[in-house]
Amino acid sequence: MAKPGFWDDPEAAQETVRKLKKAKAIVDPVRDLLARRDDLDAMLELLAEDDDAGTRAELQAGLGDLVEAIGRVETLTLLSGANDARDCYFNVQAGTGGADACDWAEMLLRMYLRYFERCRFGVEQLARKDGEEAGIQSCNLLVRGGYAYGYLSCEIGVHRLVRISPFSAQGKRETSFASIDVQPDVGDIEVEVDWDKEVREDTYRSSGAGGQHVNKTSSAVRLTHLASNTVVQCQNDRSQHKNRSSARKMMMARLFQMEEAKRDAVLAKYYGEKGQISWGNSIRSYFLYPEQRVKDARTSELTSDTQGVLDGDIQAFIDAELRRRVGARTG
Repeated sequence: MAKPGFWDDPEAAQETVRKLKKAKAIVDPVRDLLARRDDLDAMLELLAEDDDAGTRAELQAGLGDLVEAIGRVETLTLLSGANDARDCYFNVQAGTGGADACDWAEMLLRMYLRYFERCRFGVEQLARKDGEEAGIQSCNLLVRGGYAYGYLSCEIGVHRLVRISPFSAQGKRETSFASIDVQPDVGDIEVEVDWDKEVREDTYRSSGAGGQHVNKTSSAVRLTHLASNTVVQCQNDRSQHKNRSSARKMMMARLFQMEEAKRDAVLAKYYGEKGQISWGNSIRSYFLYPEQRVKDARTSELTSDTQGVLDGDIQAFIDAELRRRVGARTG
């Protein structure tokens, strides 16, 4: 990166920067642990010479922080999949439940956006379809950051919400569903696709706030892979050409994932059992009434801090699922 002319080829330079960020995501946490350990060793030497209460309290606090940091690094060791370190495409889709489901999908989107902020992930919205009464029907994002796919792949599946419906005049308890799907951003991959014969392209006007340029021209692009009925869409950019390029990358990522699933019995089994976005298929349940709790059906991870979870504090659920996966592989 220090060589003259590094930025003469911006695309290649950005790829190098991404590689650097991924390498730092591995190295920096370990360097931080070593630095913390050295600091604590220095405090121990000071205490050996002078048993000061302030230094002892600082040491105890530092040990607690070190234990927490070690836990985060241990979690990184669980992310050893071929695509775990990659950026990813992240999709939220409302399921059965009408306006409640669309509202729940938007609540989930907010939860994950808060989580992305905590992880310092970069987020780009590619497409969004609002619900007829409230919330969203779907939203597609590109998430960039160290181990974005590895972490977020733990969230693939149906999420169930139980609460008093704000859309019910009788104040009835309602159950709503929304699903999360994630594909790794595998870059310029080699998947043979005849875009003219195998993929149908539709263009349309983007939805959103009125008066914008994107609403006045058919800049949005929807691609359908006819053989697999895989559909992707992008409407974020004013340029139809750029939206088409992004949509093709999303399509390639999904087709790549499907090809990988054919060779991966566990993943193929998951997609075969995923089923509809409705009863009996949820990976996690969020109860807001009558009790307050969130429980993961795969790991039995449980918390009563529902507000914290909805504000993006979901790392404990992800860590538990990573540990479960490792246990399933080694078992």
